[in-house]
Amino acid sequence: MKRLTLYSALMSGVSLMGMSCGNNPTEVPVSKPSGIHPAGIVKTPWGHTDGREVSLYTLTNSKGDQVQISDYGGTVISWKTPDKNGQRASIVVGMDSLQDYLQKPPYFGALVGRYGNRIGNASFELEGKKYQLAANNGKNALHGGLKGFDKVVWNAAFSSDTVPALTLTYTSKDGEEGYPGNLQVEVNYRLNDEGALDIEYQAQTDKPTPVNLTNHSYFNLTGQAGTPIENLVLQLDAAHYTPVDTSLIPTGEIKSVAGTPFDFTSPKRIGADIGQVPGGYDHNFVLNHPGDFTKPVATLVDSVSGRKLQVFTTEPGLQFYTGNFLDGRFKSQDGKPINFRTALCMETQHFPDSPNKPAFPSTILKPGGKFHSITRYQVSLIP
Repeated sequence: MKRLTLYSALMSGVSLMGMSCGNNPTEVPVSKPSGIHPAGIVKTPWGHTDGREVSLYTLTNSKGDQVQISDYGGTVISWKTPDKNGQRASIVVGMDSLQDYLQKPPYFGALVGRYGNRIGNASFELEGKKYQLAANNGKNALHGGLKGFDKVVWNAAFSSDTVPALTLTYTSKDGEEGYPGNLQVEVNYRLNDEGALDIEYQAQTDKPTPVNLTNHSYFNLTGQAGTPIENLVLQLDAAHYTPVDTSLIPTGEIKSVAGTPFDFTSPKRIGADIGQVPGGYDHNFVLNHPGDFTKPVATLVDSVSGRKLQVFTTEPGLQFYTGNFLDGRFKSQDGKPINFRTALCMETQHFPDSPNKPAFPSTILKPGGKFHSITRYQVSLIP
């Protein structure tokens, strides 16, 4: 696949639409540098699984911001940025070792596919044929199955010619987790000097197949993994959302957020209305300007640390999840339990269960076509 095509176009101001169509590991803890690395990228051994070596890649920009990503699951392990007092801490909740991730945590920082989010009844029909998937979320399929993209070791290449960049590639074979077609996937991570982490996704297939790729990082702008997220303030560029049934599968409706707890069209404290949402927020929001990379689709603010996180994407939807299923079983890098609602996700995506909802934007990638998508997470300080 030709690299950087979508990225180059977007950075030139062209607006594009989102989709064209364990073994016994050897433990190596997360590296914790005592000072600031020069701008660039550093590769560190991080253990073994599935008979392969696993590595950790530390991307550092000229300001000293650092993102650590593993080729196991394309996982964002940490993202250290300064607060208003210049104190650096990770705004991404992650864990200390490969062994922690092999215990199957709830997708902390993971690269998710072949289909991010849920598919109802773990099945879909495509061109007259029914495909059965693993039911790994009650009766439904979630985040690619029992061994989705988050649980494989990707091939990696990296450079720092312009900005620190990590390229991961993986071929998902025909029939893997029940999906048709050999799917060739490439994901590029770039950390620029303005504090933005860009994630670009590309894919091609030799058979029609659903594709919905995303990143499942859990954010807490306070930099403290044990701090509840209800006091963070969120704004979403979304006037509609997709209601769900009791198993969190969209009903097929697209409803206005006006007058509901789902209205984040103006900045609102996350905890303001969360008590009115059974179970908390775990819903897909329909973005107002799909494909427009120039407008932030989400803005998250922590007034205490002074950090602001903006999300830009070419995707038509965003899953806002408030960590409702976190239960303290896993501990963060600073040793604190990752508890209920101490982190949140903003997963850019096509809508859940789209293969079974013809009225939703299509997620079907066909031979000869290309899946292209890019999401930017931009960190800054409140003026």
